[in-house]
Amino acid sequence: MSDDGYGGGGGGGDDFDYEGGGYNDGAFDESYDLLAGGQEGLDGEVADGEAPLNGGEDINGADHDQEMLNGDASQAEPAAPPGGLTGERQPNKVRVTTPYLTKYERARILGTRALQISMNAPILVPLDGETDALQIAIKELSQRKIPLVIRRYLPDGSFEDWSVSELISD
Repeated sequence: MSDDGYGGGGGGGDDFDYEGGGYNDGAFDESYDLLAGGQEGLDGEVADGEAPLNGGEDINGADHDQEMLNGDASQAEPAAPPGGLTGERQPNKVRVTTPYLTKYERARILGTRALQISMNAPILVPLDGETDALQIAIKELSQRKIPLVIRRYLPDGSFEDWSVSELISD
């Protein structure tokens, strides 16, 4: 007798059927569809508040099969962005943010431009023996030659686009 309480410790093999049907012995219903819309109970009824999905109807009730049959799929209304924000662009004369390049924008611009240079992007300034991509990016920033645009998002969902050449950097 062993201390684990199983009476023999794994030597005999007569307590467990290794050739048997497995853990559930056929209790798993193979006809159950995990992708079906409704959860069916034991009596076959759909649970309250849930409805099985029909062929062309989505969760919101739109009938996509009917659109495709009529050939009107191209005339479907475009969905609005979540939250109702349209992301309008501010005209250049109505900008509300400062024309100063922040330290976070500077770090991202230099890192992005250095990565581009290291991947053989054209260099836009004359070189004086620089070989480091970050040093070349710093030189391009000081001469305002970096061809990138910074998009600043505002709390109302709109944004402003600033070219790096328009921003004042220290």
